[in-house]
Amino acid sequence: MNAIPGAPWAAPSVTEHLLYEAGARGDTEAQLRVLADAELYIAAPKAEADARPETVVWRVHRDAAGWGHRTVLTRGMLPPWHPEWVFHGVSLKWVAEFGWPDSGQSLSVNPGTPAAVLLDAAPGHRALWLRHYAENERPDGDRLIALRHGALHGPLAYGLACGAHLAVGNGVPWNEVGTVYQEYSRQLESLREGWGITGREEWQRRLNALLDARDSPPEQDFVLRVRERLREGIGQTPTAELWRETAAGHAQDIGADPAAVRGIEELVRRVLRYEARFRADGLLAPDGRVGSTVAYDYGRAVNLARWGLAARFCDPREAEQAIVYAGALGKSAYPSWEGFSAGYALGRVLRFDGEEYGRFYEQNVIAHRLLTENEGSPWRNIPWR
Repeated sequence: MNAIPGAPWAAPSVTEHLLYEAGARGDTEAQLRVLADAELYIAAPKAEADARPETVVWRVHRDAAGWGHRTVLTRGMLPPWHPEWVFHGVSLKWVAEFGWPDSGQSLSVNPGTPAAVLLDAAPGHRALWLRHYAENERPDGDRLIALRHGALHGPLAYGLACGAHLAVGNGVPWNEVGTVYQEYSRQLESLREGWGITGREEWQRRLNALLDARDSPPEQDFVLRVRERLREGIGQTPTAELWRETAAGHAQDIGADPAAVRGIEELVRRVLRYEARFRADGLLAPDGRVGSTVAYDYGRAVNLARWGLAARFCDPREAEQAIVYAGALGKSAYPSWEGFSAGYALGRVLRFDGEEYGRFYEQNVIAHRLLTENEGSPWRNIPWR
């Protein structure tokens, strides 16, 4: 990565910036603290990673003097996406416990860049790496991260910002469409176990369902549409009783059986309880309400596009087209970032939380606050309209 002569280096992310500053000071301890907090990446041919998904082959590169170097990259230094090259994610602990010889090899981090680090991998040095790893408190997701060279403005950034809830929860940059989301083998496992997706066709079908807002249960937007129509008809937000009775009546009129009608009535009650909690926690204004939950499908579509790219089920052009489209759909369905966020949150908790107000609920609150309050948030820097 070339810099303008005389100009300070613009690091892709905080990780590379801290490595660069520590290197300029000759502060190896600070470099190790940064590396203990970072996921590190090892390149692999895709065919090799597919054939042996549980095995990380870490090759030695020898310089002209015969010294061996094993290379890792930090996230901001990963090369552009390539269909035949993927990356294993490892930790400093994994690196320290690798089967190094007693001498003659080094760990090379981000070689050839301003954020480069070269560390002797002798046993005493590796023991120091392990100590730093053990002493470091690594945050577990719930971080707002951006890459300087990622999308920051325009339709692609807008679409990525619509997927920022999950990016915050997963602790990955919100504005990246590139080489990894999660490391390759974990990404394949996540798609397989969480979505039943093992290849391109399944990925495409599920993405289309999300973009068509067909992935979430239709009942929740049914009851929300009933409330909006009542509000338009009577000029004010209907009472809970009127809303519940009208929704149940419409359900009967379209042929729902008694159990389904009771389910509609209970769904109205659940929405009201969640909205009350949303107001208390700042996800809704004191008089606010959720008009639709399609944001939950659109936000996941953005991330499924990124996951498909990381899994090599699509190429960057396809992923970017889906992300831009999801952003346009979100813009047409809501009046603001806050409205989109509340719709996303309601769709997620109705599906997974079961009124426990547990992890799924808390993740929504954390992401909403980070995205609405942090000065570096895309929601503070990209206008909704």
